[in-house]
Amino acid sequence: MSEVLEYKSWVCLICGWIYNEQDGVPEDGIPPGTRFADIPANWRCPLCDVGKEDFAAVEF
Repeated sequence: MSEVLEYKSWVCLICGWIYNEQDGVPEDGIPPGTRFADIPANWRCPLCDVGKEDFAAVEF
């Protein structure tokens, strides 16, 4: 039996933009299913241009 890991969503604490691991950001070269931890360290919020350190995991 394989374990299914749920995708998380991450919200930008500055502007509120949400990164959903299941959806990715294909227009920024981040394919669907990409975990937040696997996004390059120099990636920036597409809306307000802050770094990954300004994101927090959220549950809806």
